[in-house]
Amino acid sequence: MPELADTTLALEFLLMTKTAVRNTAIALTETATPALRKLLKKQLDLAIDLHEETSNFMISKGWLHPYEVTDQFKLDKKSVEAALMIGAMKLYADDTSKRGMMADLGE
Repeated sequence: MPELADTTLALEFLLMTKTAVRNTAIALTETATPALRKLLKKQLDLAIDLHEETSNFMISKGWLHPYEVTDQFKLDKKSVEAALMIGAMKLYADDTSKRGMMADLGE
């Protein structure tokens, strides 16, 4: 289960870096100030580098298979099965009534 959590966190981080790349590129196209354009270009380069680093890390761990669709599909299926298993766990008591657990205010 810890590896599943690591995989999930890494994938979420990868998706966030991808979002940062896209949003920074959009901001760059809408900016007219030279100083701000320079800053955004630097941020875009850093975001692209971070995305590459994260992708390479996930590939080295076997958590991402961008060039092998069949292998990636197997990983995705495994993640879905784990999510369904967690969803089916009995995490709470059947009776969640708080009756008798709270202070009686004389009502």
